Amino acid sequence: MAMDPKTKTLVQTVGVVTLMGALAWASVPFYDWFCRVTGFGGVTNTAEAGSDVILDRTIKVRFDASLDRDMPWDFKPMQREMEVRIGETGLAFYEAYNPTDRPVAGTASYNVAPYDAGGFFTKIDCFCFEEQVLQPGERVTMPVSFFVDPEIVDDRDAKYIKVITLGYTFYETELPEELAALAGEASVDLTDVGATERN
Repeated sequence: MAMDPKTKTLVQTVGVVTLMGALAWASVPFYDWFCRVTGFGGVTNTAEAGSDVILDRTIKVRFDASLDRDMPWDFKPMQREMEVRIGETGLAFYEAYNPTDRPVAGTASYNVAPYDAGGFFTKIDCFCFEEQVLQPGERVTMPVSFFVDPEIVDDRDAKYIKVITLGYTFYETELPEELAALAGEASVDLTDVGATERN
């Protein structure tokens, strides 16, 4: 039994929309996996511990910080650069400050330049691994520990790199549910206080 032309068109349209949605959903984890495997786009690697091999050769690491347009924090690296031996564990710090009168949650995205260094820059621990929440007026120091994989010296292109830049961008995200509820209650309490004072 043949389908009505309108029904057929509707079914095809729904199929195309569903397929496009599935591809969009799958593209994010696939792209993330691709970048982590290849180092494409300056995405870094992660490790549980430092390198077993430390070379005599050094490399300079620079630190950069930026904020999404709508992120109200102040955010900066506490050191502009450091020199580490390849394979040696380095420890750097960033500072974030919430100047607002409300709790603000943020997540940091990161990148490494030049792109060829991404596959060799390995983070052991980083504030970017989880969401950060700052209370009104709170200032925090956030660490990142890392090393440059000694295999960089054997890579055809990356072995000529002398300076690596690690950059972070903070984006505002939704507060965790329990904190959002507390912030809402505090807002209601302040409104009640204001109403009482006016009366």
